[in-house]
Amino acid sequence: MPLSSLSFEFFPPKGIRASLRLWEAVSELAPLGPDFVSVTFGAGGVQHGLTLDTVKAIKKHFNLVVAAHLTCCNATREETLEVAESYSAAGVREIVALRGDPPTGTGTFRPHPGGFEDSCALISALAELKKFSIRASAYPDPHPDATGPGADVEWLKRKVDAGATSAITQFFFEAESYFRFRDACDAARINVPIIPGILPIEDWTRMKRFARRCDAHVPAWLADAFETAVRDDRHDLLAISVCTELCSDLLDGGVENLHFYTLNKPNLTREVIRALRTAPTASLRYVA
Repeated sequence: MPLSSLSFEFFPPKGIRASLRLWEAVSELAPLGPDFVSVTFGAGGVQHGLTLDTVKAIKKHFNLVVAAHLTCCNATREETLEVAESYSAAGVREIVALRGDPPTGTGTFRPHPGGFEDSCALISALAELKKFSIRASAYPDPHPDATGPGADVEWLKRKVDAGATSAITQFFFEAESYFRFRDACDAARINVPIIPGILPIEDWTRMKRFARRCDAHVPAWLADAFETAVRDDRHDLLAISVCTELCSDLLDGGVENLHFYTLNKPNLTREVIRALRTAPTASLRYVA
């Protein structure tokens, strides 16, 4: 199945050099025609002004649909909804509503004494505003705080019941992880689009840290392949091949939308999309 819809995630820059890198990334990827782009919210809900400024800049200069992230960390209900209203005033009509991580990015989440207790409560409050299309998170591999099998499906159903109209998954590395989760959601009568989140592996060492932090499963074959590719200076070729094959498997399985976690680095994402759009892909894992 051809790639019919795509989207990209960016994060707000800190400093001039980071701003230039973001500008380059959006400039490179905007011509690929994303349905929307999302802009993240800092861990612990800090520096939300950077998110708003980034959203405004992308909307103004690239005329893209922007979904702004919003979390319920480290803020009262009133403060969180004030951020939502600032998004609305800036012309934002889509929000990615998340619980969020603690300020350090690790550790146990504890609700603010006057804040939303979880993402479902945040989604419900946003839905009452009737100003946004709300996207939620989903987890093909178990969330670190999942209480047992089926917990992530149950949580997604609660988010949808609260008002979410679509979901974007955490990254994963084998299509079967997504398909198992999708089938379980179908069985639970979760009838919203569940968009696979795709992470091109820009940096193998950094990716391993990401995976440990969110309990994403890293297959043994992937670890072996990258350890060898890094030694042989074939990292990027393998990264493109592996990501292209994953996306191809998802498309063959009926997926219509892909959401790329760009890390503000456009090259691998661009090359993967180019490969998907210009050539059939089959068993690319061992190309590199």
